[in-house]
Amino acid sequence: MTNADEPAGSDEIVDAEIVPTGPVPGASPDPNYSDSGIPTFDFVRDKIENRITTAIGSQELAEASPEGHSVDEMMRKRDEAAKKRLEEIRKSMGS
Repeated sequence: MTNADEPAGSDEIVDAEIVPTGPVPGASPDPNYSDSGIPTFDFVRDKIENRITTAIGSQELAEASPEGHSVDEMMRKRDEAAKKRLEEIRKSMGS
């Protein structure tokens, strides 16, 4: 137990287990990482390609669904309304 008056790093003994930092004995190394824990170029590239493919597939599904069409229509109407409003503002300012 430390006293509030004692400076940090006092001579108090702490009992702790020493954990090895090297590879775990008997465990097979992960082929996607180097020995120092850095991911390989192929692993990173595959991960990026998978995310891109998933995003493209999600977009295609959203566009093909009725909900996707209704959202597109709502966005188109909103954009038209915004353009009209902008024109009104410009006219009122005398441009």
